Amino acid sequence: MKDKEQMMDYITLNNGIKMPILGYGVYQTAPGETEKAVETALSLRYRLIDTAASYRNEEGVGRAIKESGIPRKDIFLTTKLWVQDHGYDNTLKAFDLSCRKLGVDYVDLYLIHKPYGDYHGSWRAMERLYREGRIRAIGVTSFWNERLGDLIASHEIKPAVNQVETNVWNQKWAESDFMKEQNIAQEAWAPFAEGNDHVFTQPLLMKMAEKYGKTTGQIMLRWLIQRSIAVIPKSVHENRMKENLDVFDFNLSLEDMEAIRGLDRGKSTIYDEMDPHVAMAIAGMKIHP
Repeated sequence: MKDKEQMMDYITLNNGIKMPILGYGVYQTAPGETEKAVETALSLRYRLIDTAASYRNEEGVGRAIKESGIPRKDIFLTTKLWVQDHGYDNTLKAFDLSCRKLGVDYVDLYLIHKPYGDYHGSWRAMERLYREGRIRAIGVTSFWNERLGDLIASHEIKPAVNQVETNVWNQKWAESDFMKEQNIAQEAWAPFAEGNDHVFTQPLLMKMAEKYGKTTGQIMLRWLIQRSIAVIPKSVHENRMKENLDVFDFNLSLEDMEAIRGLDRGKSTIYDEMDPHVAMAIAGMKIHP
């Protein structure tokens, strides 16, 4: 049997690249804390690290990867293009800047962060970078089905990944079905719903945690993984990082999987991406002058 610390499942993307199904996210990690947090995650054998230009902490991620001594080929690195830099030429410049900040010459997964502005121009630039070998896989974030279908129909290369909010409150079944139909991997951001509405003390999840000898957080991650959805939980606390990795030694029963499905509210507890004012705010957000 594999050493427990070495247990990991993988998703094979539609271009044949293997991606760990569980990684470490650095959203809302302060720039000054990022290097230490990623160093700890890598020491615990996380091998997928997820950042973004808009997180403003790519430099810390890059330093941690460099100082870890782990061969670059053994780390699956994701970063994202912000809306402000959409368009063909802007995307090429933004990608170069991210690579400089990360201290790398290629990225494993590059994602369009939000579906606003000239994301078609950005996708053409990303197709070029992919063909040049500077990106191993390209994808998107928060693309609902209509936008994803538009992108697929308009370009030669299909997204390998769509990273969308997915958690027990907002389960995204229609999105999952479409992504499976199109052979696009689903990756969950906010797998814990950012702790909203007392999700960690939800009675059904607490009952399951007791049944399986796990925590409610581990139950939520395992539920996503059993749906073949990749997860990128974030924590700066080492004990929680260890806990989030410890989800490969049990399986939820079909009955329990279905019971969790009953928690679905069909909407976000974070923000409504269909709200035009939310869309306008995101589209207008600047991360540099």
